[in-house]
Amino acid sequence: MKKILILVAGAALAANTMLGQQAKQPTPKSQKEQEAVMAIFNAPDAAARIKAAEELMTKYADTEFKVTALQIAAASAQEMNDYEKMVIYAERTLEADAKNFASMLMLASGMAQRTREHDLDKEEKLGKAEKFAKDALEVLKTAPKPRPDITDEQWEGAKKDFSSQAYESLGLTAMVRKKYDEAIAQFTKSIETASTQDPATSVRLGSAYNLVGKYDEAIVVLDKLLADPQLNPAIRQFASQEKLKAATAKAKK
Repeated sequence: MKKILILVAGAALAANTMLGQQAKQPTPKSQKEQEAVMAIFNAPDAAARIKAAEELMTKYADTEFKVTALQIAAASAQEMNDYEKMVIYAERTLEADAKNFASMLMLASGMAQRTREHDLDKEEKLGKAEKFAKDALEVLKTAPKPRPDITDEQWEGAKKDFSSQAYESLGLTAMVRKKYDEAIAQFTKSIETASTQDPATSVRLGSAYNLVGKYDEAIVVLDKLLADPQLNPAIRQFASQEKLKAATAKAKK
Protein backbone atom coordinates (compact mmCIF):
# COMPACT_ATOMS: atom_id res chain seq x y z
CA MET A 1 0.00 0.00 0.00
CA LYS A 2 3.00 2.31 -0.28
CA LYS A 3 1.54 3.77 -3.49
CA ILE A 4 -1.65 4.71 -1.63
CA LEU A 5 0.33 6.59 1.01
CA ILE A 6 2.39 8.36 -1.65
CA LEU A 7 -0.72 9.49 -3.51
CA VAL A 8 -2.45 10.97 -0.49
CA ALA A 9 0.65 12.22 1.33
CA GLY A 10 0.68 15.60 -0.39
CA ALA A 11 -3.04 16.29 -0.23
CA ALA A 12 -2.89 18.80 2.59
CA LEU A 13 -0.25 20.94 0.93
CA ALA A 14 -1.96 20.67 -2.43
CA ALA A 15 -5.22 21.82 -0.86
CA ASN A 16 -3.67 25.11 0.18
CA THR A 17 -1.70 25.83 -2.97
CA MET A 18 -3.95 24.49 -5.72
CA LEU A 19 -7.48 24.57 -4.34
CA GLY A 20 -8.71 26.75 -7.17
CA GLN A 21 -7.65 24.15 -9.73
CA GLN A 22 -9.41 21.24 -8.05
CA ALA A 23 -12.47 22.26 -6.04
CA LYS A 24 -12.98 18.89 -4.40
CA GLN A 25 -9.69 19.02 -2.53
CA PRO A 26 -10.20 19.26 1.26
CA THR A 27 -9.00 22.37 3.06
CA PRO A 28 -8.24 23.06 6.75
CA LYS A 29 -10.45 25.56 8.56
CA SER A 30 -7.69 26.96 10.75
CA GLN A 31 -3.94 27.05 11.20
CA LYS A 32 -4.21 24.62 14.11
CA GLU A 33 -6.16 22.14 12.01
CA GLN A 34 -3.59 22.44 9.22
CA GLU A 35 -0.85 21.65 11.73
CA ALA A 36 -2.81 18.61 12.90
CA VAL A 37 -3.16 17.43 9.31
CA MET A 38 0.53 17.91 8.59
CA ALA A 39 1.38 15.97 11.76
CA ILE A 40 0.00 12.87 10.02
CA PHE A 41 2.18 13.36 6.94
CA ASN A 42 5.25 14.24 8.99
CA ALA A 43 4.92 11.31 11.41
CA PRO A 44 8.09 9.19 11.55
CA ASP A 45 6.43 5.77 11.39
CA ALA A 46 3.14 3.90 10.95
CA ALA A 47 2.16 3.94 14.63
CA ALA A 48 2.77 7.68 14.84
CA ARG A 49 0.66 8.25 11.71
CA ILE A 50 -2.25 6.39 13.27
CA LYS A 51 -1.93 8.39 16.49
CA ALA A 52 -1.82 11.67 14.57
CA ALA A 53 -4.84 10.66 12.48
CA GLU A 54 -6.85 9.88 15.60
CA GLU A 55 -5.83 13.18 17.19
CA LEU A 56 -6.98 15.08 14.10
CA MET A 57 -10.39 13.40 14.05
CA THR A 58 -10.83 13.85 17.82
CA LYS A 59 -9.93 17.54 17.89
CA TYR A 60 -11.63 18.42 14.60
CA ALA A 61 -14.72 16.22 14.25
CA ASP A 62 -15.89 18.14 11.17
CA THR A 63 -12.52 18.03 9.37
CA GLU A 64 -12.63 17.63 5.61
CA PHE A 65 -9.58 15.40 5.96
CA LYS A 66 -11.46 12.60 7.74
CA VAL A 67 -11.35 10.23 4.76
CA THR A 68 -7.66 10.94 4.17
CA ALA A 69 -6.86 10.38 7.84
CA LEU A 70 -8.80 7.11 8.00
CA GLN A 71 -7.28 5.85 4.75
CA ILE A 72 -3.74 6.60 5.93
CA ALA A 73 -4.52 4.94 9.29
CA ALA A 74 -5.74 1.82 7.49
CA ALA A 75 -2.64 1.67 5.27
CA SER A 76 -0.42 2.26 8.30
CA ALA A 77 -2.09 -0.57 10.22
CA GLN A 78 -1.53 -2.81 7.21
CA GLU A 79 2.13 -1.76 7.18
CA MET A 80 2.31 -2.88 10.83
CA ASN A 81 0.67 -6.23 9.94
CA ASP A 82 -2.18 -5.36 12.30
CA TYR A 83 -5.01 -6.95 10.31
CA GLU A 84 -7.79 -6.28 12.80
CA LYS A 85 -6.96 -2.58 13.08
CA MET A 86 -6.62 -2.31 9.29
CA VAL A 87 -10.13 -3.73 8.86
CA ILE A 88 -11.57 -1.28 11.38
CA TYR A 89 -10.01 1.76 9.70
CA ALA A 90 -10.75 0.56 6.17
CA GLU A 91 -14.40 -0.08 7.01
CA ARG A 92 -14.65 3.34 8.67
CA THR A 93 -13.17 4.87 5.53
CA LEU A 94 -15.84 3.20 3.38
CA GLU A 95 -18.54 4.46 5.73
CA ALA A 96 -17.28 7.98 5.06
CA ASP A 97 -16.57 7.41 1.36
CA ALA A 98 -18.37 4.48 -0.26
CA LYS A 99 -16.18 4.69 -3.37
CA ASN A 100 -12.84 4.59 -1.59
CA PHE A 101 -11.07 2.00 -3.75
CA ALA A 102 -7.93 2.05 -1.59
CA SER A 103 -9.82 0.65 1.37
CA MET A 104 -11.57 -1.89 -0.86
CA LEU A 105 -8.17 -3.13 -2.03
CA MET A 106 -6.80 -3.40 1.50
CA LEU A 107 -9.84 -5.37 2.63
CA ALA A 108 -9.82 -7.61 -0.44
CA SER A 109 -6.15 -8.47 -0.06
CA GLY A 110 -6.29 -8.88 3.72
CA MET A 111 -9.32 -11.15 3.69
CA ALA A 112 -8.04 -13.25 0.80
CA GLN A 113 -4.64 -13.78 2.41
CA ARG A 114 -6.01 -14.62 5.86
CA THR A 115 -8.73 -17.05 4.82
CA ARG A 116 -7.86 -20.73 5.18
CA GLU A 117 -9.29 -23.84 3.55
CA HIS A 118 -10.99 -25.15 6.68
CA ASP A 119 -12.34 -21.89 8.08
CA LEU A 120 -16.02 -22.32 8.91
CA ASP A 121 -16.74 -18.91 7.39
CA LYS A 122 -14.42 -19.44 4.42
CA GLU A 123 -16.94 -18.69 1.70
CA GLU A 124 -18.32 -15.66 3.52
CA LYS A 125 -14.85 -14.11 3.78
CA LEU A 126 -13.85 -15.06 0.25
CA GLY A 127 -17.13 -13.67 -1.07
CA LYS A 128 -16.43 -10.35 0.66
CA ALA A 129 -12.85 -10.28 -0.63
CA GLU A 130 -14.05 -10.97 -4.16
CA LYS A 131 -16.71 -8.27 -3.96
CA PHE A 132 -14.27 -5.67 -2.63
CA ALA A 133 -11.81 -6.46 -5.45
CA LYS A 134 -14.47 -6.26 -8.15
CA ASP A 135 -15.97 -3.08 -6.67
CA ALA A 136 -12.51 -1.49 -6.66
CA LEU A 137 -12.01 -2.36 -10.32
CA GLU A 138 -15.34 -0.75 -11.16
CA VAL A 139 -14.61 2.43 -9.18
CA LEU A 140 -11.14 2.74 -10.73
CA LYS A 141 -12.62 3.03 -14.21
CA THR A 142 -13.78 6.58 -13.48
CA ALA A 143 -11.79 7.48 -10.35
CA PRO A 144 -10.58 11.10 -10.39
CA LYS A 145 -7.04 12.07 -9.43
CA PRO A 146 -6.76 12.29 -5.61
CA ARG A 147 -4.29 15.18 -5.86
CA PRO A 148 -4.06 18.03 -8.36
CA ASP A 149 -0.26 17.81 -8.60
CA ILE A 150 -0.38 14.28 -10.07
CA THR A 151 -0.07 14.24 -13.86
CA ASP A 152 -2.53 12.33 -16.03
CA GLU A 153 0.24 9.92 -16.99
CA GLN A 154 1.15 9.25 -13.36
CA TRP A 155 -2.50 8.68 -12.46
CA GLU A 156 -3.01 6.23 -15.32
CA GLY A 157 0.03 4.29 -14.14
CA ALA A 158 -1.23 4.30 -10.57
CA LYS A 159 -4.67 3.07 -11.64
CA LYS A 160 -3.02 0.19 -13.50
CA ASP A 161 -1.14 -0.78 -10.35
CA PHE A 162 -4.28 -0.54 -8.21
CA SER A 163 -6.17 -2.67 -10.74
CA SER A 164 -3.30 -5.14 -10.65
CA GLN A 165 -3.74 -5.43 -6.87
CA ALA A 166 -7.43 -6.20 -7.36
CA TYR A 167 -6.67 -8.99 -9.85
CA GLU A 168 -4.09 -10.41 -7.47
CA SER A 169 -6.70 -10.55 -4.69
CA LEU A 170 -9.05 -12.39 -7.05
CA GLY A 171 -6.23 -14.82 -7.73
CA LEU A 172 -5.71 -15.35 -4.01
CA THR A 173 -9.40 -16.12 -3.45
CA ALA A 174 -9.24 -18.65 -6.29
CA MET A 175 -6.18 -20.29 -4.70
CA VAL A 176 -8.02 -20.81 -1.40
CA ARG A 177 -10.91 -22.35 -3.34
CA LYS A 178 -8.40 -24.58 -5.16
CA LYS A 179 -9.52 -23.17 -8.49
CA TYR A 180 -5.97 -23.05 -9.74
CA ASP A 181 -6.70 -22.40 -13.41
CA GLU A 182 -8.71 -19.33 -12.40
CA ALA A 183 -5.89 -18.26 -10.08
CA ILE A 184 -3.42 -18.53 -12.98
CA ALA A 185 -5.66 -16.35 -15.14
CA GLN A 186 -6.04 -13.69 -12.42
CA PHE A 187 -2.35 -13.62 -11.47
CA THR A 188 -1.42 -13.37 -15.15
CA LYS A 189 -3.84 -10.48 -15.58
CA SER A 190 -2.37 -8.81 -12.50
CA ILE A 191 1.13 -9.02 -13.95
CA GLU A 192 0.05 -7.84 -17.41
CA THR A 193 -1.96 -4.92 -16.00
CA ALA A 194 0.64 -3.50 -13.61
CA SER A 195 2.78 -0.56 -14.64
CA THR A 196 5.18 -1.51 -11.83
CA GLN A 197 5.66 -5.25 -11.39
CA ASP A 198 5.13 -6.85 -7.96
CA PRO A 199 7.53 -9.84 -7.85
CA ALA A 200 5.38 -11.59 -5.23
CA THR A 201 2.66 -12.00 -7.85
CA SER A 202 5.05 -13.89 -10.11
CA VAL A 203 5.93 -16.25 -7.24
CA ARG A 204 2.22 -16.88 -6.70
CA LEU A 205 1.75 -17.51 -10.41
CA GLY A 206 4.63 -19.99 -10.35
CA SER A 207 3.04 -21.75 -7.37
CA ALA A 208 -0.32 -21.97 -9.15
CA TYR A 209 1.35 -23.47 -12.22
CA ASN A 210 3.03 -26.05 -10.00
CA LEU A 211 -0.29 -27.01 -8.42
CA VAL A 212 -1.79 -27.88 -11.83
CA GLY A 213 1.33 -29.70 -13.00
CA LYS A 214 2.45 -27.08 -15.52
CA TYR A 215 6.07 -27.21 -14.42
CA ASP A 216 7.61 -25.78 -17.59
CA GLU A 217 5.39 -22.70 -17.32
CA ALA A 218 6.31 -22.33 -13.65
CA ILE A 219 10.03 -22.50 -14.43
CA VAL A 220 9.73 -19.86 -17.18
CA VAL A 221 7.96 -17.42 -14.84
CA LEU A 222 10.34 -18.04 -11.95
CA ASP A 223 13.51 -17.93 -14.07
CA LYS A 224 12.48 -14.52 -15.38
CA LEU A 225 11.95 -13.33 -11.82
CA LEU A 226 15.21 -14.79 -10.51
CA ALA A 227 17.17 -13.09 -13.30
CA ASP A 228 16.56 -9.73 -11.61
CA PRO A 229 19.73 -8.88 -9.62
CA GLN A 230 17.75 -6.39 -7.51
CA LEU A 231 15.17 -8.96 -6.38
CA ASN A 232 14.35 -8.83 -2.67
CA PRO A 233 16.20 -11.68 -0.88
CA ALA A 234 13.03 -13.00 0.75
CA ILE A 235 11.20 -13.07 -2.58
CA ARG A 236 14.25 -14.72 -4.18
CA GLN A 237 14.13 -17.47 -1.55
CA PHE A 238 10.43 -18.20 -2.18
CA ALA A 239 10.94 -18.11 -5.94
CA SER A 240 13.89 -20.49 -5.70
CA GLN A 241 11.83 -22.90 -3.60
CA GLU A 242 8.99 -22.89 -6.14
CA LYS A 243 11.45 -23.43 -8.98
CA LEU A 244 12.98 -26.39 -7.13
CA LYS A 245 9.49 -27.86 -6.68
CA ALA A 246 8.84 -27.49 -10.40
CA ALA A 247 12.18 -28.98 -11.43
CA THR A 248 11.87 -31.91 -9.00
CA ALA A 249 8.30 -32.71 -10.04
CA LYS A 250 9.21 -32.42 -13.72
CA ALA A 251 12.11 -34.86 -13.28
CA LYS A 252 9.75 -37.43 -11.75
CA LYS A 253 7.32 -37.36 -14.68
